[in-house]
Amino acid sequence: MKITIKKFKDFTVNELYDVLQLRSEVFVVEQDCVYQDIDSKDQNALHIIGKKEGKVVAYTRCFKPGYYFEEAAIGRVVVTMDQRKYGYGHDIMKASINAIKKEFETEKIKLSAQTYLIKFYESHGFKTIGEGYLEDGIPHIAMVKS
Repeated sequence: MKITIKKFKDFTVNELYDVLQLRSEVFVVEQDCVYQDIDSKDQNALHIIGKKEGKVVAYTRCFKPGYYFEEAAIGRVVVTMDQRKYGYGHDIMKASINAIKKEFETEKIKLSAQTYLIKFYESHGFKTIGEGYLEDGIPHIAMVKS
């Protein structure tokens, strides 16, 4: 998998379409969750895109401190179902953490994790904070890395 980092203005129309298609495929269809994925935040995000054979198979979006949370943020962490067995989730998370360090010069990162992925995020140095909550009907918990 080849990872690239882009700002919104640097997307081609096809890249943007592919990213939005992946997010819809997993978050809306696979997880059976009707929610507003296109939320006007993409324009302010740093996009971490993993491609394999020209197809987007992994993705996150990252935000500078103070935009989404007080800390820098990682969101929309996604890997296509058929590519999860290759560890691309770990690869895209490592790239996202490194991109935040380089672009935003911070190591403090917060995310809203689906609770079944707590151990995955813990393996990247995140710790749970507070109580769990429902986000779009799915159990989540806040996690931070410092």
